[in-house]
Amino acid sequence: MTTIHTGPRPEPRMAARAWGVLLVLCGALFLEGIDIAMLNVAVPAIADDLDLSTGSAHWIISAYALGYGGFMLLGGRSADLFGRRRVFLVGLAVFVAFSGLGGLADSGWLLVTARFATGVAAGFMTPAGFSIVTSTFAEGPLRNRALAIYGAVGAGGFTLGMVAGGLLTTVSWRWVFFAPVVLGTLLLVAGRRLIRADVPRLPSTAGFDVIGAVTVTGAMVATVFGLVSLGEGHSRTALVTLVAAAVLLVGFVLGERRSPAPLVRLDILRQGMLLSSSTAGLLFMGAFFGFQLLVTLYLQDLRGWSPLETGLTFAVMGADMVLAPLFTPLLVARFGNAAVMTSGFAAAAAAFALTLRLKADWTYVDLLPTLLLVAVAFALTYGPLTAAATDGLDESEHGVAGGIVYTAFQFGAALGLSAATIVLVGGDTADATLGDYRRALLVPTAAAALAVLIGTVAWARRRRWVAQRN
Repeated sequence: MTTIHTGPRPEPRMAARAWGVLLVLCGALFLEGIDIAMLNVAVPAIADDLDLSTGSAHWIISAYALGYGGFMLLGGRSADLFGRRRVFLVGLAVFVAFSGLGGLADSGWLLVTARFATGVAAGFMTPAGFSIVTSTFAEGPLRNRALAIYGAVGAGGFTLGMVAGGLLTTVSWRWVFFAPVVLGTLLLVAGRRLIRADVPRLPSTAGFDVIGAVTVTGAMVATVFGLVSLGEGHSRTALVTLVAAAVLLVGFVLGERRSPAPLVRLDILRQGMLLSSSTAGLLFMGAFFGFQLLVTLYLQDLRGWSPLETGLTFAVMGADMVLAPLFTPLLVARFGNAAVMTSGFAAAAAAFALTLRLKADWTYVDLLPTLLLVAVAFALTYGPLTAAATDGLDESEHGVAGGIVYTAFQFGAALGLSAATIVLVGGDTADATLGDYRRALLVPTAAAALAVLIGTVAWARRRRWVAQRN
């Protein structure tokens, strides 16, 4: 007799080795997150020690974000061509080496250079790790769960890194760089043991598009530098630089169309939700990093709080590490990735809007609603956004898709930091006033609101597409 099961099928479970691999990859993403977040708290101390002005201190973070975002596409392509395990481990090793160099830097230019190189290493490491996750876990509930955990840990790195940065900066800001060396070395050893060897691949005869990586990186660097120059009142320099950025971007697009082995197959942007997810992600991360830097400067420079007090203030945002694994997969199963990530954008917009009424005597309690909403925003956004970006794409292009998404994240971070700094200082490096902070906080609020709009349109298009298929 055949037994008919009428109840729901049990969800597949992760194997022990898969759990181990996921932990290593989550650890690497957490490392990347805390690395840049710790610097947000440490920037005032670093700027004071190395004699950097308020208007130029953001380059400590922006250099990393530009190197990261600029070489992310090349990193994703490298992972697809040369093997994900190999690219991930080499990227992690270089990341560790230049983090150590940053801790030893005794001048601003050396530190910024080390940060750029560290970002380049992360640009290879992160898309390789992302594609290992998506290729290790089959599409469906198992992959959604893995990406929810992966995204939660990555987001947790951004939030908990503020606390770690505050603790370490009280000892010395150099430990903000040395601590990732220790964690990265441990992850490197574990990764070599747990991540399976790459499947042998046929050698590519089409070449390798390094020129594409150089032109797109140059375009991003020129864009940020042009915006900073404009904010500082150097109109002629800004015009020349922004024109150069446009030329480099056009050159990148034309080169990709003609290259036998393009860094990005441009047609991929027309598939699924990759373009809309990446654009909204750019705005979301730009809003978050701008907000994080502004609140850090407000607490330390205007209010006189210590780095430790500032870091502990942001600790509550780490609640996303609990919220995302517990609730996000359930919400995705019920409403879909697009709806959940758009709700996250809305939570972020509400959070940043609350800070527009900032006062000179705000306490932790006054900031708490904003910080809790940011935690909710990350819990709802990070995993669903990355899952939506690869939805409908062939597995062989997940590395490139991950590169596009994380390029958008990092370029957004650099733009958000630059825009917030420009509006805050207004071309004058003198101490900012409360009114300056309120005005600058309009930047993350507007960016998050625009992300809501893009997410809503993408959600509606996704619903129409599903309805047509059915």
